[in-house]
Amino acid sequence: MKKRQVIFIMTDTQRTDMLGCYGNSAMVTPNLDRLAAEGIRYDKAYTTQPVCQPARSAIFTGSYPHSCAGWSNCMGLSDNVQSIGQRLSDAGIHTAYVGKWHLDGGDYFGLGRCPKGWDEDYWYDMKCFLDELTPEERYRIRQIESIEKYNITEDMTYGHRCADRAVDFIEKHKDEDYFLVMSLDEPHGPHICPKKYVDLYKDYEIPVKENMKDTLEDKPEHHRIWAGDEYLKACREDFKLSPKEFLGCNTFADYEIGRVLDAAAQYEDEPIIIYTSDHGDMMYGHSLTGKGPALYEEITHIPLMIKGFGKGVDKNPVSHINLAPTIFDMFGVPIPKMFEGRSIFEEVKNPEVRCNDYVFMEFGRYEVDHDGFGGYQPLRGAFDGRYKMVINLMTSDELYDLQEDPQEMKNLINEPGYDEIRKRLHEAILDNMYETRDPFRGYYWEDRPWNRITEYKTWDSRLMTRQRENEEYEPRQLDYGTGLPMTSAVRKKGQSDAKFAGKKE
Repeated sequence: MKKRQVIFIMTDTQRTDMLGCYGNSAMVTPNLDRLAAEGIRYDKAYTTQPVCQPARSAIFTGSYPHSCAGWSNCMGLSDNVQSIGQRLSDAGIHTAYVGKWHLDGGDYFGLGRCPKGWDEDYWYDMKCFLDELTPEERYRIRQIESIEKYNITEDMTYGHRCADRAVDFIEKHKDEDYFLVMSLDEPHGPHICPKKYVDLYKDYEIPVKENMKDTLEDKPEHHRIWAGDEYLKACREDFKLSPKEFLGCNTFADYEIGRVLDAAAQYEDEPIIIYTSDHGDMMYGHSLTGKGPALYEEITHIPLMIKGFGKGVDKNPVSHINLAPTIFDMFGVPIPKMFEGRSIFEEVKNPEVRCNDYVFMEFGRYEVDHDGFGGYQPLRGAFDGRYKMVINLMTSDELYDLQEDPQEMKNLINEPGYDEIRKRLHEAILDNMYETRDPFRGYYWEDRPWNRITEYKTWDSRLMTRQRENEEYEPRQLDYGTGLPMTSAVRKKGQSDAKFAGKKE
């Protein structure tokens, strides 16, 4: 029987335009460009939330950030949430995770403890890496000036040590079914890599796009607060942006990924390769930096490639939430009811098939351990492949036509002629919130100035109850009205199980 092996590779803070295969010929990414040529490149792939932990929570639990308590950095996932590593391991698949995890509720580096299901011999989060270093080495590896001051070499970096372990796993477990993750922190700051990669971009300047001069007049208030006077004034006529360390580290990450791809290619039955990144970076798009409570293309539109099922370009909207069920389909493992996205395996095998009518995105909070980054800024969004809607609960909303306005300069939320589109996308967002047991759901998402839905503007809202269906790992939940196992997870609130209503035992 043919082995089924899947290698999942991800980076941190890598925009689509940081790869040559996505159209930027100035980027030196030969290994990922090769992967794109040998597999399927997804042109409309999106994260669920443009922040490290929330993005990862969707990928590695199969649930939206709002469903698994992963809606902010530094929040531990709910203790009754299983990772796909645990689920696949329990199905007989050898699972190993090498690299940045960011899902255990610890600080940026993690707790150094292997979660259930993953092979402890290969567990290597950033805390494990730092534990190998002296205090002096720890400090140096977190300072960007160390690249030149201390002549950073490959073996000093986290990415290189992750790739070493991934290659070792591939070589030692070539005769097994397995699911291997290599999750790089690179090219995320402080962008540490050998100087030769930085030198590739010493004369390179980021082209100044129209939206880097966005004055944000028709955008939500919190975007203007985020930009502040400093950033709004930065993109003047003589503005220049030369992030040579960031881009150098981007090419370095490509090099380390290439080592893993080469190791996989040594075997007659090559493993399936899935590659993506968690989110992007604004880099002064819309006068903003970093990432945060917005759904602009710069931070939500992510690279995604899958090798092993033919070649081509998929132009349909897909999401990180689709990855877990798709991986289970690849292994022939039943897809749990807890997964909130649908498998796109049929689309992987035939890019002409479109599996998603919409992809959904959100934001809760950037960080819980400290102030900053806007605090609590709840938003929900949907993209249908052309139009993107963003509901910013505490400020104002957005609608963009990416076909006519790919840089998202014109907010159409109050423009005449878009009523049908607004209502359709609004309904899709609300349906998704209620279908996924979004804990932040309520009438306030429905009654918006541009679409007054007041039918459910009551204390009981939609009068529904929704219970978890995670019966692989916990007993069937009990109906409040009868104390008996529920037969329908979604039903009217206060409505007892019809099988027993009015009957005596």
